[in-house]
Amino acid sequence: MTFKYDVIVVGAGHAGCEAAAAAANLGSKVLLITIDMNKIAQMSCNPAMGGVAKGQIVKELDALGGYSGIITDKSMIQYRMLNMSKGPAMWSPRAQCDRMVFSTEWRNTLEKIENIDFWQDSVNEILVENYKVIGVKTEMKITFYAKSVILTVGTFLNGLMHIGHTQLKGGRISEPASYGITECLTSMGFTADRMKTGTPMRIDGRTVDFSKLQAQNGDEQIIPFSYLHNYNQTFLKQRPCFVGYTDEEVHDSIRLGLDDSPLYDGTIQSIGPRYCPSIETKLVTFPDKDKHQLFLEPEGETTIEYYLNGFSSSLPWEVQIQSLCKVKGFENVKVFRPGYAIEYDFFHPTQLYNTLETKNIENLYFAGQINGTTGYEEAGAQGMIAAINAHLKINEKPEFTLNRDQAYIGVLIDDLVTKGVDEPYRMFTSRAEFRILLRQDNADIRLTELSHKLGLATDERFETMLNKVHKRDELLSFYAKQSCKPEKLNPILKERGASELKQAIKLNSVLTRPQIKTNDIIHVFPKLQKLLDSYGERSQEYIDSAEILVKYSGYIEREKLLADKLKRLENIIIPDKINYEDLKSLSTEARQKLTKIKPKTIGQASRISGVSPSDISVLLVFMGR
Repeated sequence: MTFKYDVIVVGAGHAGCEAAAAAANLGSKVLLITIDMNKIAQMSCNPAMGGVAKGQIVKELDALGGYSGIITDKSMIQYRMLNMSKGPAMWSPRAQCDRMVFSTEWRNTLEKIENIDFWQDSVNEILVENYKVIGVKTEMKITFYAKSVILTVGTFLNGLMHIGHTQLKGGRISEPASYGITECLTSMGFTADRMKTGTPMRIDGRTVDFSKLQAQNGDEQIIPFSYLHNYNQTFLKQRPCFVGYTDEEVHDSIRLGLDDSPLYDGTIQSIGPRYCPSIETKLVTFPDKDKHQLFLEPEGETTIEYYLNGFSSSLPWEVQIQSLCKVKGFENVKVFRPGYAIEYDFFHPTQLYNTLETKNIENLYFAGQINGTTGYEEAGAQGMIAAINAHLKINEKPEFTLNRDQAYIGVLIDDLVTKGVDEPYRMFTSRAEFRILLRQDNADIRLTELSHKLGLATDERFETMLNKVHKRDELLSFYAKQSCKPEKLNPILKERGASELKQAIKLNSVLTRPQIKTNDIIHVFPKLQKLLDSYGERSQEYIDSAEILVKYSGYIEREKLLADKLKRLENIIIPDKINYEDLKSLSTEARQKLTKIKPKTIGQASRISGVSPSDISVLLVFMGR
């Protein structure tokens, strides 16, 4: 019996789920292979989606026709919009989710997509002929053939977990590691390395004294992650998180165990995450800090299990529990399992094109932690882009990539394939030079039409986006035409601490003031109230979209001009067959880096570490530009 597919996706984590869904919805026949079908889209670490810059990625996935936003809305048990004290470029949605509901909803979603088949097994060999992938072989000695293969293997490649001196082989607690793929790929010339991440203990909420902790509730107004949902969507029961702090007594207890920490006794040599350090790393890196913040977050709508954010650790289990018992509120705590560190193989992403296809083997794609990234959101984004391009290539259609001024997803992938990684890569707003263009509120306007043309974003998504643009522009037109008289608005302006009007001005000028929002002045303008009433349940969404453009139009226009200037470099294509070693005017480092990475455009070449502006000038002269 022979099994043949268009696309095989190896791994059913966040990257694999978005990849399988995207390829299948585009029309490819897909096989999704996973070690455990009960762990599809498992939230291995924190059961949360979104956060700073990550929330923007979830919104972009949704705008493109992905499912992460829809499933987050269905499983969220607390919602917060972060950074509201800053400008809209920094606003980032975050949702605490019910991890069981999240996984179940993903499986239900995938099972409803007709083009997806499932197989529970472990892949240990990638089959290649003439530098072109032809399929995979599994641990059960079964061969599946495919036109393309997407590897989304997470932390499972030669995964090794550490709890003090105890070592457990596996890709996640109580789950086996995956063997064979790394050795297979390195034999083909790929360069692999090791990374490390970790997770904190899980806690029995019945044993926590919540009266000693500070409750942290979510926002009253929940803005859905999916553009298909409106602001009045029905959500699961919302639950509070809780904040606590370590102190010097806790720190002293942890320090006593450092000699038994695999991070500090030489056992773990791999690269760990800078931005999500273990508790022992915090004490070593910041010895002068007398306390560290902890977040106690529920794992589900009804469960007693809690996740202790900020207490990731690979210390011996006894040290972890003894130290936690010294934290106020946790004196009598019981735990379900200790924290652990995990080491795993990854492949340097400079070995990929912007499509996430490997340079060594045609039609083989990498997505997620195999590329040195961390985070569910970053993984899902890579899975979708890899799947879109796998489908397009086997159907002989042009590739699909996103520029840095189009999406955080574009920034993510460009950073990976151009700069590479020397630590687990995590997205931040600071990584995006055009972040005021890449806001969480306008991902649909930026991306849905592009995806609709591919056949991925549905007609419903496209029409919803067009309707939003129409209503937003209708509001902008009203603001530009509506005159405001001092006697009507001055009492509101005075109450809000804004300077009063001396003469009549247009409403859009009033709304440029940071203290004034549309909702503050609706009652003054009956025509505006009537217009908004006609918008129904989505009126607040249209208000928010229009208001951002009014208040920040100057900044947005300046950034667009800058993006247009830099885009000229992105449009200058570098010939595939250029031999950089022949260009002796280039620096030695530039010749080496350009030969290795093979940038497709002058813009990409300019972002490679070690390639100077003078090197770019040499390339432009060589190309007659």
